[in-house]
Amino acid sequence: MDGGGRSDVGARSAARRATGVLAGCLTAPVGLLYLLLAGAPLGAFLLWPRTRARAFGVLGSGARRLAGLERRRRSRFFGDRFPEAYGAGTGDGHGAGAYGTGTGDGNEAGAYGTGDGDLVRYLAVRSWAGLVCGVVLALLGFGLVLAGLLVTGVVRGTTGAMELLPQLVLGGVLLFLGLQGLAALTALDTRLARECFGPSERELLRRRIDELSVSRAAVVRAVDGERRRIERDLHDGVQQRLVALAMLIGRARRGGGRDPERAADLLGQAHREAQEVLAELREVAWRVYPSALDSLGLEEALGGVAQRCALPLRIAYEVTGPLPRPVETAAYFVVSEAVTNAAKHAAASAVSVRVAGAPGGPLTVRIEDDGRGGADPAGSGLTGLRGRVAALDGVLSVDSPLGGPTTIVAELPCV
Repeated sequence: MDGGGRSDVGARSAARRATGVLAGCLTAPVGLLYLLLAGAPLGAFLLWPRTRARAFGVLGSGARRLAGLERRRRSRFFGDRFPEAYGAGTGDGHGAGAYGTGTGDGNEAGAYGTGDGDLVRYLAVRSWAGLVCGVVLALLGFGLVLAGLLVTGVVRGTTGAMELLPQLVLGGVLLFLGLQGLAALTALDTRLARECFGPSERELLRRRIDELSVSRAAVVRAVDGERRRIERDLHDGVQQRLVALAMLIGRARRGGGRDPERAADLLGQAHREAQEVLAELREVAWRVYPSALDSLGLEEALGGVAQRCALPLRIAYEVTGPLPRPVETAAYFVVSEAVTNAAKHAAASAVSVRVAGAPGGPLTVRIEDDGRGGADPAGSGLTGLRGRVAALDGVLSVDSPLGGPTTIVAELPCV
């Protein structure tokens, strides 16, 4: 689209929003009139606690319709599309309505995600703000008329320079204040609608993009940290053992002809060293990605964690139905990392793991140890786990008071 097309679209959008502001000024007296006419006879019942809920229900029946009108105005002229979860309640405030459910006591979720009391308050504030906005627009219109008269006077020569300068200064100040007031009132209208009807789909999309950006960055950091840890394990562990193995075999070759008994002893040491290297390589491979996840599933993979754990590990697996592969992988690494931390840093004597989930619901992974506690939720290990869980729209919580116990709970959606 060229520059002219974009300017036309922008002009149409500005005109539509201006029409929405004018429409809000016209609906404001209607809402205020309803509150005055309906609230006056109900005033005594609203003040009495025993009848307050029923009175709010009666008053809210009309407030819901007027609030629905405001919601449609926001959608039509400002492009706000609110989620369907913010639906209208019933006329009496006690049952299911056309779009949702609600009660009339003003405390539970009612029309558009709020109670009747909140709806009445929204309508009252919105009506007063709309009336003030109408007054500001009227003053701006009156200022335009005066500006036209001033221009006419200058053209005809009836207004001199000494009269023109103070009027220009005063008119500019009033115009600035009027435009600032109009911008503040339109922002207030937007904020009131968002608080009453819930965030618009555009706002929800923006929040979702922000969450995905944060989770993506966390995953990248977690992957980099995992790579560094693998490199460190291979360099400081497996590589050093392989060097020692090569030295033993070299010594056995050099001394095999002169001292066969010494060579046999060296070869025995080399054989034991080779077995330890294989075990360490297998351990590193399990930390990278356990093959049991692909062949046997999460339950068997967690059994492998229990076999390699230096602490008594009790696992309760209460999952019915298959799990998505990314969820299985994330759950495995949450358990593996948490158990490793408990064994290395928490001075724990036992660890318990519970994995529970049902079809259609989230998978809950709970790890608890009896260690000394004090785990830092902002530490590199837990931060990496939090990023891995967040990448699947899950939540990881850590409760680790000083003195223990430490409880880590991960909730992973299975969709």
